[in-house]
Amino acid sequence: MGSEPGSEREGDMNFKILIKNGEVVDGSGAPAFRADVRIRDGRIVEVGSALAPGVGEREIDASGCYVTPGFIETHNHWDGGVWWSPNMEPLPAYGITTSINGNCGFSMAPARPEIREDVIDIFNFFEDIPEPPMRSLVPWDWRKWSEYKASFLRNVKTPVNFAAFCGHIPVRLYVMGEEAWTRAARPEEIEQMCALLDDALSAGAMGLSSNWLDYDKRERPLPSQQANDAEYSALLAVLSKYPGATFQIIVDHFMRMTGPDTVERMGRLAKAAGVRMQWAGLPTLKYQAKVKVRSQVLHEHFKTEGLDFWTGFHHVSPTSVINFVRSLVFAQNGNPVWQELVNAPTWEEKEAMLSSSEWRDRARDAWNNQFAHSYLHDPTALTLRESESGYGPTGVTLADYMALTGVNHASDAMAQWVLNNGGESVVFKKSWECDEDVVVQLLKDPRSVGNISDAGAHGKMFCGAGDNVYLLTDFVRERNLLTIEEGIHVLTGKLAHFFGLHDRGLIQVGKVADITVFNLAEIERRPEERIWDVWDGAGGRTYRYTRAPAPMRLTLVNGIPTFDNGAFTGRFPGQFVGPEAETPLAMAAE
Repeated sequence: MGSEPGSEREGDMNFKILIKNGEVVDGSGAPAFRADVRIRDGRIVEVGSALAPGVGEREIDASGCYVTPGFIETHNHWDGGVWWSPNMEPLPAYGITTSINGNCGFSMAPARPEIREDVIDIFNFFEDIPEPPMRSLVPWDWRKWSEYKASFLRNVKTPVNFAAFCGHIPVRLYVMGEEAWTRAARPEEIEQMCALLDDALSAGAMGLSSNWLDYDKRERPLPSQQANDAEYSALLAVLSKYPGATFQIIVDHFMRMTGPDTVERMGRLAKAAGVRMQWAGLPTLKYQAKVKVRSQVLHEHFKTEGLDFWTGFHHVSPTSVINFVRSLVFAQNGNPVWQELVNAPTWEEKEAMLSSSEWRDRARDAWNNQFAHSYLHDPTALTLRESESGYGPTGVTLADYMALTGVNHASDAMAQWVLNNGGESVVFKKSWECDEDVVVQLLKDPRSVGNISDAGAHGKMFCGAGDNVYLLTDFVRERNLLTIEEGIHVLTGKLAHFFGLHDRGLIQVGKVADITVFNLAEIERRPEERIWDVWDGAGGRTYRYTRAPAPMRLTLVNGIPTFDNGAFTGRFPGQFVGPEAETPLAMAAE
């Protein structure tokens, strides 16, 4: 399918660029080499030594810098945000040129009017995508996935290339309505689902994404978890007709630890269908040790069989920043009573709960019975970070607050602090410890998909954007756990190959000029900061977290600068991209 130019701004000039004197890391994993790179018409037209400047050509001195393919974000949730925050900050400042969306079984389409609220609610609860702009700023002028893409191309312009899976959950909801939550599909319903998936794949969807991890705010397993083998086999048969497309399955190595059973089952079905499978993912956190061994055995078994199965992972432990207006942290740590507080729509309702002895009794009991792995058990691991009211205290742990106030139970102390400080107050939960040996193993593994950052989701929790640079600064520059060639390969060529984006991802003549230029000594994953750019539905704006620029010296998307001279350029050259089957030429290059 490749890329479509629907997101280009009419009138953007043809940039003629010559990048001189840089150290080229071409994305293939091959050794770096000194070379100049010439760009015309959005493509790389020449890579060589001492290239002479051409007429009308901008010359960029990359002395002391690496010149690499642009970075690929493999697991984003910008599905909603691009409709109201199209700058996608801070992605251009971090060298990102492609964003993969529609993950976790959640996509914007298919969506008939009767299920729209379910789709919005799912995005709101699981990904913290705010409801007011989802309802009012998204046109919802589609039913099928192909119609969603057409609307996107008409209405949205992005500074990075955009790609999306088709979600299994909206497919089921579209066909079955509310019964999708409670039962297996009938044969005629499976046939309708297959037609919807075929529509999406023919329009360029990355594949099918399904979810066996999450339960909703009413503790219901998501609709995809009602699908039987007959449903999956039929959908995967459709997928098998589209070379380059992927079956993505999100499994539970996090809460109920059903991941290995799910991976084994889905692996059997994907093998029978002959499709590529991405499972998320091989456990990388120390508390997941009890499922790690079996998952590693499955991963190695799949490789031994030569199956096109890839495990997803991230090199950073999940960030847990909690507010009390929109967060699923309590639900995912087995605390439904505190999640009730988050789910309450108004501050008056929250205030009534926090002041209620009955609610506090239930909250205390829930706190005592959270999942064993939860750091919510440990008040020394919870930092009271920001106050909405300014009352405070902030900058202290919950344990410090308990000592200060004489409140003996952590749940009661948290309730008192939130009551005094407001629902938009922020608590930082210590991240789980990574099993670094597993992370490094996966970074080097030929059957892994890294950089699963969740960027674009959890705007008030802050998720992921900039973690790509952390890989280069921490794993490459500071600790030498990877070479620069390995680090760039993990973020570029390897991912382009996996996702079927064969026209980009390498510094090579003929490839699309998705390129970033940076000095490794200059870049950092900057501290998070608030930006007030999310419409709140009441005439104002609310915040999300972003980061200051890394900064890259230059980011090019389809040959057009999106970050240049220390700032976002205001250009939106991103294209809607999708998978292509490998050609012999592409296979030889990769």
